[in-house]
Order: sequence, then C-alpha cells, then structure tokens
Amino acid sequence: MCGRVHLQQGWCCVSFRLYGTCKLVLEVGLLVREILRVHPDEPQPDRIDFIVSRLRMGDVIAMPTDTFYGLAVDPVNLHAVEQIYQIKTRQKHKPLSLLIASLSMAYELARDTDPLLDKLADKFWPGPLTVIVRAGTKLPLRSTANTGNVALRVPDAAIPRAVVEKFGLPITATSANLQGASECTHAACVRDQIGDRIPLIVDGGPTGRAQPTTIVDLSIGPGRWEILREGAIPTHEIVMALER
Repeated sequence: MCGRVHLQQGWCCVSFRLYGTCKLVLEVGLLVREILRVHPDEPQPDRIDFIVSRLRMGDVIAMPTDTFYGLAVDPVNLHAVEQIYQIKTRQKHKPLSLLIASLSMAYELARDTDPLLDKLADKFWPGPLTVIVRAGTKLPLRSTANTGNVALRVPDAAIPRAVVEKFGLPITATSANLQGASECTHAACVRDQIGDRIPLIVDGGPTGRAQPTTIVDLSIGPGRWEILREGAIPTHEIVMALER
C-alpha cells in the first residue's frame, strides 16, 4: 500500500502498485471505482493492456481524448452501450460517436463510402473532426441508435489511439458528463459528475482543447455533405478541404 487519504464528497482513496506503478482505488459505499494514471503522450503498455481487459469485460471507462474526456465501451457489446445511455441520462435516439485508429478502420466500419471521406481524413485526421457515414454490417444497428449511420473520428490523442489499436475494435467516445452538464477536460471533473456511476477513470491529465469536434455528415448521398456542428475546426477550413 502507498497510503490512504480522504477526498471530497465522501470518496476515500487507496493507492497501490499496478505493474510497478501506482493507481488509485476510490470507494463509494461498497462499490469500488478506480482512477488509473496514464502518460498522455507515451501510454504505458501495461496500463493499455489493463484498460483493454476492462473493455472486454464490458466495463464503461472514462478516458481523455483531444477535446474532452469521453466514455469508452465496446460498441458491439449492447449491454455496455446501454449502460452509457443510463449513465449520461442520454436520449436513446442519439447515436454514439466512435473513435478509430486509422482511415482503413473507417472503411471496415462504413459502407458506400464517398471520396470526400478521404479528403477530410487526409486533412484533419488525427484531429477534432467527426465524420458521419453509413454504417456497415460489422456494427449492430442498436449501436447506431437505429439510424444506420455511424460517427467516426481518429483522435489526436495517444491514449485512445493506443487502446483502439490494442483492442482491435473502435470504442465509443461520447463525452463523459451528465446530459446537459458541462464537458470535462480533466479527470477530477469526470469524478465529480459521474464517478459514482463508472468503474474506471483513466487520468491522462488535461485534454488538449476545450472545444467539441466539428461534425460533417457524409451520409446524405454521394458527393453531398453538411456541417452539423462547427467546433474546433472552422467551417471555412472544411469547405476548402472538400472543394480542393
């Protein structure tokens, strides 16, 4: 044991050794919540292995992206997907975005892809751009909130990319906050908002941005696109990339 301290809101913290490093275990009543510290630029392989093992168990995990902290689950595990909607009190008709590791993974998950996807990916991935495409057969319809579409992005953040690469599947990326509450840019915010609802928080320090992703919809037909939300990437940059 490394020690025991008292935190806010009734949390108590025990730090112990995991693969020769420290993590924090937070107890709320009889339930145990963990905070695992991971290097934001050079994620430790043993900790990535641990995170992936928890995803395979069906756990919901909060982790940093390049915008906000997100909630990660295996999108093929429908019970885990359902937990996200319950944790966030999110309306079930809203699909969850997915983090991927490469453009090739996007082609594996999508169908009827448009050349516009390549233009956007070449310019903005990895980065804060979410692209909506028609979902292929690898994803359960429930994972798309029965829309048949999927929102994909390659984050400019080492931790989630390492997790996806090791996991071999995309992970969900909806923001780790209650519906209607502010998004979280650090692990303590996640702990304060939903720490009593999730088993593991990956603490990779503050996120690189405090703006949401820009969302471009390519699912509306060949050669057609629509900006659904302007975020970290300005509209004019999207237009320039698509019209070049």
